[in-house]
Amino acid sequence: MKQKDNLTKITVPVISILFAFVIGGIIILCLGKNPLQAYGYLFSGAFGSSRKIAQTLVIACPLIFTGLTAAISYKCGVFNLGGEGQFIIGAIASIFFVTKSGMEGMPGILLSLLIGAASGAVWGAIPGILKITRGLNEMIVSIMLNYVAALFMGYVYTTLLRDGSVPQTYAIPDSTKIGVISKSFPMHWGVGIAFFLAFAGYYFLFHTSKGFKLRAVGFNATASFFNGFPVNRYILFSFIISGGTAGLGGSVELHGKQLRLMDGFGQGYGFDGVAIALIAQLNPIGTTIVAFIFAVLRKGASTLQTGMQVPTAVVDIIQALVIIFAVAGTALLKLPSIKQYFSRHPVKKEGIN
Repeated sequence: MKQKDNLTKITVPVISILFAFVIGGIIILCLGKNPLQAYGYLFSGAFGSSRKIAQTLVIACPLIFTGLTAAISYKCGVFNLGGEGQFIIGAIASIFFVTKSGMEGMPGILLSLLIGAASGAVWGAIPGILKITRGLNEMIVSIMLNYVAALFMGYVYTTLLRDGSVPQTYAIPDSTKIGVISKSFPMHWGVGIAFFLAFAGYYFLFHTSKGFKLRAVGFNATASFFNGFPVNRYILFSFIISGGTAGLGGSVELHGKQLRLMDGFGQGYGFDGVAIALIAQLNPIGTTIVAFIFAVLRKGASTLQTGMQVPTAVVDIIQALVIIFAVAGTALLKLPSIKQYFSRHPVKKEGIN
C-alpha cells in the first residue's frame, strides 16, 4: 500500500508536467510556430552549455529554499505563507551585518548566513506564536508580514543603506561574495547549501522520531495531543525551522547572486515556493526537482522568445498549468470514490490470478 502511495505521488506531478507541455505546444501551434522547434529553443536556453546549466541551477536556488519553507510547515499541518517576507528579512539582516560589522572573508560569509537564518526564524516564529497563544489564523498573519518585510526593505534601500542617488543598498564587500565553482560553470556554492538542506530535511522528516512526530501532528493534531505529543511546541518549531530556511535562502541569494538589495528583490519567491511544494507532494527532494523544472522554464523563456518570437507569457502559462494539474490531480485522488476504486483494484486482480 505504501509503495502504491509513493508511486501515485510521483506519477501525479509527472503527468501534470507532461499535460502542461502538451497544452503549451498546442498554444504555440496556434501562434503559427512549430512546438517541437520551440521546445528545442527552450531547453537549449537552459541546457545548451555548461554555463547555461549553471545559470539554471542558480535560478533554482531561491525556489528550493522557499519550496522547503512551505513543505516543512505544511507537513506539520500549518500554512506558512510568509516565505517571501522571511526570505527578505534574512537578506536585510545579512546586508546590515556585512556592511556595518567590517567582517570579511569566510568568517564574514558564514556569520552573515547564520544571522540571515536566525532573522528569518524569528520572523517566522511570529505567526506561530500568535497561532498557539491567541488562536490567530497563521495564513493571514504570515501574508501580512510579507508586506511589512517588503516595505521595511524599501525603507532600507531608499534611506538607511542607500547607495548615493540610486534606490539600492551598497553592494556587499567582494570578500563576502559566495564564490562560483569555475568560470566555465559559474554556479555559486550556495546552490550546494540548498541541495544539502533538501536532503537534510528529507532525512529529518522521514527518518527521525522528531520528524515522525511533526508529521503526526500535521496528520491529526487532536490524536497527537491525546497521545502525549506537545502539539503547540511542534507547531512553533515548524514555523521557526521553515522561517530559518527562508531567511537562509535570502542571505544566500544576497551573497551569491544579487549582492545588494533593490526593488523587486525576493518578489514572488514565497508563493512560487508554495506551488512548488504542493506539486512535489511536500517532499523535500521532490521540491528540489520541481524547483529545477521551474528554473528551466524561466531560463529558457528568453531563448524561446528571441529564437522563435514566442512571447514569454507562454512559459508562464505552462508553469501555471503544471500547478493547476498537480493540485487538481492530488485532490481528485483523494475523492472517496477514486480511493475506493484503487483500494479494490488489487483485490480483483489477485482474484483473477
